[in-house]
Amino acid sequence: MVTATKSPAPETAATDAAEPTARQAAVLDAVLALMQEEGGQLTMTAVARRASCSKETLYKWFGDRDGLLTATVQWQASRVRAGRYDRQKLDASSLRDSLTDFAATWLSVISSPTSIALNRVAITDAASKEGNLGQIVLENGRFAIGARLKPVLEEGRAAGLLAFDDTEAAFRTFFGLVGRDVQIRLLLGDALRLGKAEIARDAAIATDQFLALYGRTDQKPAAA
Repeated sequence: MVTATKSPAPETAATDAAEPTARQAAVLDAVLALMQEEGGQLTMTAVARRASCSKETLYKWFGDRDGLLTATVQWQASRVRAGRYDRQKLDASSLRDSLTDFAATWLSVISSPTSIALNRVAITDAASKEGNLGQIVLENGRFAIGARLKPVLEEGRAAGLLAFDDTEAAFRTFFGLVGRDVQIRLLLGDALRLGKAEIARDAAIATDQFLALYGRTDQKPAAA
């Protein structure tokens, strides 16, 4: 294992926590790797050693351990995309593609060994009430992902493609259709394996189920 050393040149903090520099991303990946290997026994010293940087650099970039954990969760959650589309040309096909893309990336993230390890540590942390990782994961994981997708659902409603009264309820329905029992099974040690083909299939099925519940077949613009 490499001994932590001072950085040879000044390094500045990222301007956006969700878009770290390549060097900062390497540090966040080191945090995820350590969680996977060692669980909740995570120290700034261990991260600095694994990432081959100084603790001073970590404190400069992330503030403290909670700041580092927050950035790590944001980094992991940033892999979940809500899809790209032209809001002026949103139609049934592009809406379905956007929702399917979200579903596939979310399934890929939650089934990864790093996410499983991160969530296990967060659950233990929340139960012990000795740290803030549980709340950090909620705010920067589930809640942040919801904030990312809800505008897509609302754009679909505005375009006359979806019909629902409560955005949060619609999001939770979609979230449930996508996730099913996958995350809890993985957290409890089930040897469930999701390859790209299985993830693509399940994402498409969940999206079609959601559209069957909330899709508007007339596709007329919603009333102002």
